[in-house]
Amino acid sequence: ALLQAPPASLAPAEARLLARCAVMLQRGLGGPAGAVSPGGLLRMWELAAAGGDPQAQLAMGLHSARMRADGSRAPGAGSANFKRATRWLALAAGHGLPEACYALACIYAKPEFSQRNIDTARGWLERAAGLGYREAQLECGLQDWRERREHGRKDVRALYWLQLAARQGCERATQALHKAAPRLQGPLYKWCAALALPAGLAASQPLLAARLELAALFGLSRAEALLLDVASADHGHCLVVDIRASYGRSKRRLVLVEDAPQRQALDRIGRLFAQGGQEGNYRQRLYRLKTMAQTPRSLPCLRTR
Repeated sequence: ALLQAPPASLAPAEARLLARCAVMLQRGLGGPAGAVSPGGLLRMWELAAAGGDPQAQLAMGLHSARMRADGSRAPGAGSANFKRATRWLALAAGHGLPEACYALACIYAKPEFSQRNIDTARGWLERAAGLGYREAQLECGLQDWRERREHGRKDVRALYWLQLAARQGCERATQALHKAAPRLQGPLYKWCAALALPAGLAASQPLLAARLELAALFGLSRAEALLLDVASADHGHCLVVDIRASYGRSKRRLVLVEDAPQRQALDRIGRLFAQGGQEGNYRQRLYRLKTMAQTPRSLPCLRTR
């Protein structure tokens, strides 16, 4: 009876029921193979979509665009109708379906689409990423990373999206993170572990102790630890380590905040520095560090930068 109903006449509950039946039949769970013809199945999707079901609207949009959910071309005859597809997908996106937002991003980026618009495509892509769609988060991260030289701070934004995708198990995002923000190794970045500092350092020199804690947590070099401006470096998901204005031999780099303990420690240290205090210049901080350390000044770790 529902199949005989005119378009847009179904109640929301009826549209939802029809969409669920279409899903089951499409997966072969609602009866023997061939129980419903492709045309009949499409009619079910169309009626449910017209009745306001978002999953059916997504299915109709993908069918009209001849696309799969990942943006690749779906098999089958017939040409795509992108204008019709965008109308259905926009309705599904209005219900908060990230798959519909991602499909719209793919369509608006296609050269063959007469209304192609890269800015619109990017907007839909970021919307899908913000709704938690892993593939969109990966693509946002990769796009931002490619544009990092033309647009300032794009690398920081890239790490944000890639980290979200990696947390959802995306291997490509994890690999991209390792390349974009590697944890540096070697004596230069392990110097802090070799220091034997007095037990009361946190009480007598709280800011110096906090800098040493940062060095141990995030693998900072000695110059980075002593010169880092914690407030400007902290971007929530990562640290922007950039001391070139005070230490010309250094390079700007990004360090990920990888877990909750690191985030909590960084918040605590940030509050400590926000309270203010006298630290002196770099030479004074370095002299204080060498004086407080219980290791000989000739120790190699104190002669590294």
